[in-house]
Amino acid sequence: MDTTTEDMDTTTEHGVRTVETRDELDDVLATADRVLAMVRTSGCTICKSMEPILDIAAKATDATVVVFNPKRDLDAVDAFDVRSVPTFLLFADGELIDRRADGFVPAEELIEFVESGSESDA
Repeated sequence: MDTTTEDMDTTTEHGVRTVETRDELDDVLATADRVLAMVRTSGCTICKSMEPILDIAAKATDATVVVFNPKRDLDAVDAFDVRSVPTFLLFADGELIDRRADGFVPAEELIEFVESGSESDA
């Protein structure tokens, strides 16, 4: 049984959840008003370094924060037009309203990104 951190379905102490399929992500989108999803791969060192930042964003905002490793559902990569990792997808009421794909994002910037979506009329 493979029990590496990157492959486990886990939830951190601040509520960051790992999902691995589009169906799992859709379940989260159906139940949360605002969702920040970080699309990552297991070998991405920048993605790994973003994990504590995601915890900070989860604690500082009311968004549901998920880490999405689409290795079992590559169609999601096309559906969300993911070209690099990490890619941050911001959803409101189940709809994609914004994205970032510019590498490491400091906590303050990520929080601003999430909060800017709460004020949009998207």
